[in-house]
Amino acid sequence: MSVPVGQMLAVLRHVAIQRLRGNDRYPLVLMLEPLFRCNLACGGCGKIQHPTEILRSHLTPEQCFQAVDECGAPIVSIPGGEPLLHPQIEQIVAGIVARKKYLYLCTNALRLEEMLPHFEPSPYLAFSVHLDGPREEHDHAVCREGVYDAAVAAIKAARRAGFRVTTNSTLFTDADPDRYRKFFDDVMTLGVEGMMISPGYSYSKAPDQDHFLPRQRSQSLFRRMLDGAPRRWKFNQSPVFLEFLKGAWELECRPWGTPTYNLFGWQRPCYLLDEGYTKTFRELMEETDWDRYGRASGNPKCRDCMVHCGYEPAAVEATFGSLGGLLATARLMIFGPPRAKPADLRPLPAPAPRLQPNGLPALPVLDHVA
Repeated sequence: MSVPVGQMLAVLRHVAIQRLRGNDRYPLVLMLEPLFRCNLACGGCGKIQHPTEILRSHLTPEQCFQAVDECGAPIVSIPGGEPLLHPQIEQIVAGIVARKKYLYLCTNALRLEEMLPHFEPSPYLAFSVHLDGPREEHDHAVCREGVYDAAVAAIKAARRAGFRVTTNSTLFTDADPDRYRKFFDDVMTLGVEGMMISPGYSYSKAPDQDHFLPRQRSQSLFRRMLDGAPRRWKFNQSPVFLEFLKGAWELECRPWGTPTYNLFGWQRPCYLLDEGYTKTFRELMEETDWDRYGRASGNPKCRDCMVHCGYEPAAVEATFGSLGGLLATARLMIFGPPRAKPADLRPLPAPAPRLQPNGLPALPVLDHVA
């Protein structure tokens, strides 16, 4: 695990305060979406399928600050859309950093290098660069060639400028475990602080519906990918969540742990599902029927979801909820996870070919000649 000590202490302090207050449901990460507009049209994305007038709109800095203050979470993630397209993103970032919130600005990095002079390096700010795997896999996922190379160049530039950088990878059914193990090695050579990995969620409006991972296949994939993970791989995630991805630790979704605020208000119930909005954070927490969500609820929309935004809060709860959970997490951090049994590492069946948004098979993206 590669999480700043200050961030871990901030989360621990926040959890302790909430428990002293008797709160069973509390936020850990605010998902702040200041806009939906993007300069890519990824096949697995359901966030850009809005009318033009919505895509042209954005939250003001004041609206963003109000949401941060109202929520009170120690960590803020700014996804999108592409946040660097926001005309006042510098003001938004500066205001959140001034509040001493740990901020992860998620970006496809197409504009990152040119925007770096607009930001100041800070222990509270990290650029979370979207990299969905090696060059071929990433460029297929974002439906444009050359994006992987642009992102890698931007990561190097950001590191040279003294910024914290992490990566965020969403995996689909055509992920090859061996290629991703090599990808993790390559990412670590870029000097990033840590990597975040997660299976894709089946957005109903996403153009490509055939490559989202069902739960059983997700577990098989991550077991093969993470078994015997070398110490040089640093993940910006809890070891409990990584064990959950492999099917070695049982967790139940905690959607209230990562509330979402965007152009429409507080999104119910989570970042991934859009089932209405509330005007205030209190309304979201107190008036949402949380029992309708999560795998245990039987909700078909939640059946296969293993995405970090719902299960990282559950991993934090499992770690700090009991002495046994804390000791088990400590063992994972010190000694690493046990090796998987050979029967758990059987090859995965071949997936269907990846399609472009137009419904045609995606063309191969060739490696650059060295």
